Amino acid sequence: MNGSAALYRTRIRHVRTEPVHNAFGYRSYSWFIDLDALPRLPWWLRPFAGFRAEDHLEPGGGRTLRGRVDAVLAAHGIDLQGGRVTALMNARVLGYVFNPLSLFWCHDSTGDLRCVLAEVHNTYGGRHCYLVRTDRSGCAVTDKRFYVSPFNEVDGVYAMRLAEPAEGLDIRVVLHRDGRAPFAATMRGRRRPATTANVVCALLAAPLAPLTVAARIRVQGIRLWARGVPIAPRPTTDQKETAQ
Repeated sequence: MNGSAALYRTRIRHVRTEPVHNAFGYRSYSWFIDLDALPRLPWWLRPFAGFRAEDHLEPGGGRTLRGRVDAVLAAHGIDLQGGRVTALMNARVLGYVFNPLSLFWCHDSTGDLRCVLAEVHNTYGGRHCYLVRTDRSGCAVTDKRFYVSPFNEVDGVYAMRLAEPAEGLDIRVVLHRDGRAPFAATMRGRRRPATTANVVCALLAAPLAPLTVAARIRVQGIRLWARGVPIAPRPTTDQKETAQ
């Protein structure tokens, strides 16, 4: 297997503070990969860890993940000149994938980080890519532009901590609106090399992880609806595959 790939066994937590308090957490795992050196898995593991370009970003970028990243960057006047792009994401498991948040760290040919692509997927099949420029601590702020939850309007500002993971992973996204923070999500974990044994252990610890994550989000939505939380109208124009 390619030695540059890694796994993060993660703890993910969502906290909503209004109009009702609701918090839940779960364990999962994410892949950290180099887009120019995708993992090469044993044949019997391939159905449980697939990476496809069509699961991310703009179709016009081509048939590779790297090509799609470069196409998004080119639209913003950014040329990495062959620099490295790393990504944190969920893989396809038995043909199914769901990435609530995929992250791409885009470095230029000198190794400097130029920007981060933060791609959000909702459970309706929509996706939206935010291009952000982080500070030295990995923090950035961007306007919310995508309908993620039926219980949150498409307004407010995201404060993100998107530091590229090393031995530890610590991602944080907080929605701010009118001086309040009605929603926050965190993802933390420790790095493990993507050896065959570690991949198998992750699969056993969180079987069918993408399907389980999508199911958990839907269950929480049903609980919020049952508690009388009003549903925000879904925009009539589906916001797919755009970058801001």
